[in-house]
Amino acid sequence: MSPVNIYEQYFSAEAEFNGVPRHAALVMLVADSDAGCIKYEAAVTFFPHNDDEDYAVSYDAFLSKVLYEAKGRRSKKREEALMENFQNEIDRLADTIGGKVLWEQPLREARRG
Repeated sequence: MSPVNIYEQYFSAEAEFNGVPRHAALVMLVADSDAGCIKYEAAVTFFPHNDDEDYAVSYDAFLSKVLYEAKGRRSKKREEALMENFQNEIDRLADTIGGKVLWEQPLREARRG
């Protein structure tokens, strides 16, 4: 199975990376299964978003962390549990580059897969 975004949403954000100000972030919970194993990963990418139509996501400011990896398959119960701490995980990742996701300012509705 190729990776599937269980959850993804765009938010306003604050960051600077490679000398470029970033005003938005795409946050994702990604599931990937292969050979009887499942892996869940939290990911965030900060991108410029210079105007309301600019959703050109650059992946140079991409950060991720494996939250769970084991034998098995997708589990709705596990995914719900991972989502409970998702924002904290993303905030820790963002902190590593001095970035911040503005959770109270979504740019688009969440998509769930």
